[in-house]
Amino acid sequence: MTSVRQPVSTLALKEWAVAVKALGEGKQIITVRKGGLYEETREFRLENDTFYLYPTYEHQKPEMVKEEYHPMLEATLAGWSPEKTTVEIGYFAHITDDIELMDEAKLRALAPYHIWTDNFADVRLHWKKKQPLHILFARVYRLAQPVTIPIDEAYKGCKSWHHLLQEIGQGDFAPVLTDEEYEAKRTAIMQVLNG
Repeated sequence: MTSVRQPVSTLALKEWAVAVKALGEGKQIITVRKGGLYEETREFRLENDTFYLYPTYEHQKPEMVKEEYHPMLEATLAGWSPEKTTVEIGYFAHITDDIELMDEAKLRALAPYHIWTDNFADVRLHWKKKQPLHILFARVYRLAQPVTIPIDEAYKGCKSWHHLLQEIGQGDFAPVLTDEEYEAKRTAIMQVLNG
């Protein structure tokens, strides 16, 4: 694996808190994107291959998360409320692969490798039908010292990317999965996609 550095840029990808938790615990290595409702380009673009993960809470839907991951979803909501004024940044991701997918059968075959229901995957695939889904393979790193930042109005809304208004200090971090663990999961998913 190439050596990865903590992002110097404050670029962050917004993702459901339960998905950030799953990525951060090594339960999955992929995330599925098609674009936020208000993307400037109306489609998803990988703006950088290394970025922070910004957990969002307000749009998480239990019916879109597999039942066995409901305790994980509930854990992300413990202590959260719409009035909360801060968010914790604990992870950054390095994207090793960005695979475009329009094949429903292959998307269904990815089910063992993520926390979402088939319904969630279908909704993502069928929204903006002519545009492919991006299957992002994320090598995730845990910051030794998570950073708590104020939630700014700029972070709200349905956009995939934003720049954090506060710098994240450079410090120690560690991969969530070993090189071997990550490569084994990546290989298994690639076999599904290339099958």
